[in-house]
Formats: sequence, C-alpha cells, structure tokens
Amino acid sequence: MTSDTYFTARGGWIEVIAGVMFSGKSEELLRRVRRATIARRRVQVFKSHLDERYAGIYRVSSHDGRTTEAVPVDTAAQIAAHIRSDTEVVAIDEAQFLDERVVPLATDLAARGVRVILAGTDTDFRGEPFGSMPELMAVAEIVDKLHAICVRCGNPASRNQRLIDGRPAPYRSPVIMVGGQDTYEARCRACHEVPLPDEGQVPLL
Repeated sequence: MTSDTYFTARGGWIEVIAGVMFSGKSEELLRRVRRATIARRRVQVFKSHLDERYAGIYRVSSHDGRTTEAVPVDTAAQIAAHIRSDTEVVAIDEAQFLDERVVPLATDLAARGVRVILAGTDTDFRGEPFGSMPELMAVAEIVDKLHAICVRCGNPASRNQRLIDGRPAPYRSPVIMVGGQDTYEARCRACHEVPLPDEGQVPLL
C-alpha cells in the first residue's frame, strides 16, 4: 500500500522515508505535507535544528529548492511539547539526528490517531545504521527507501560518501557533520570508501 491509500484509513499510522543524501527524502516529505494540506488536514512540521542548510533553520527544504515552514527541535520531548491537540498530521525531517525517544513518540502519536511522516538518512557516512532510523523503519506501516545516483558509476546510490578536502573521510571521523554537495557525495556500495587511518580499509567483521 502507498501512503495515499493509508490516508483514508481510520486511526493513525507511521510512514518513514529513508535513504541517502540527494535521494529526494525531503522533497517526498514536502509532497506528502502539501497533499495533506490540500486535503484540509491540520499539519505540523518539525526538523532537527542541526540542519540549517538552504532555507535556514525555520524551514524544511529540499535540494530542488522547495520549502515549508518548520519548528526546529533538539529532542523528541520538544516535539511533544509543541504538538497541538487538534493536529492530524505530524511530519519530521532529519529524524536521524533526534534522540531515541522519537520512536515511542511516533508510536504514541499513531495510537492517538495521528498520521506521522518521518524522513531521514538511514545509514551514516560509514554505511552503518544511523540513530533511531532502523527502529523507526521497523515499527512503521509504510517504509519507502529512496536512492540517489552514484556520482562515480551512475548506479543506484545507497551510501553517503563524506569528503574532507576532496578525499574520503576516515572511519573514525565524527558521525554527525552536516554538509551539502561540497562535503558529501552519493555513491553505490562498490564506490563507497571509508578508509581507516594507516590501514586504508574498514575491518571485516
């Protein structure tokens, strides 16, 4: 089923839009928000305060320039404190940056009849699960995993390639480093590079 099919159902549910950078996650979240608004649903939009790219901290923006107003937050508790009693749709962008309480928050909202839409990067620059995204994907009714295009070979990209001075960032770099096209590239599994200092590769498990 698609999110539009669920839109007519009774009760609440959770939708997760996952994928790498440049895959259109925010664009898809904004599309669903616009459709909910057209349907005269009462919508609230939130985003992590860590994402200040493009339109700034008070807007969700996509790489193609589309924007909508949003409340910047640090934690799931801040989202809960801002939600109005008559809200029917809650949209959260950059969900990977929020704390683990975002999972019970989304579950509670859905149980109260709210449609919850979350967008976020499901893997970090190392190719490993990012924040609460895996658990959100597990509890959601709808999961859409989007892909970008690998800048190296043109295949579907499922990895975020972080660059430092034009070179692949080493494995032990900080997990969170917000950036755009000058800091990250979309790459496929084969073209993704995460070197260890002095070793040149990620250890096999």
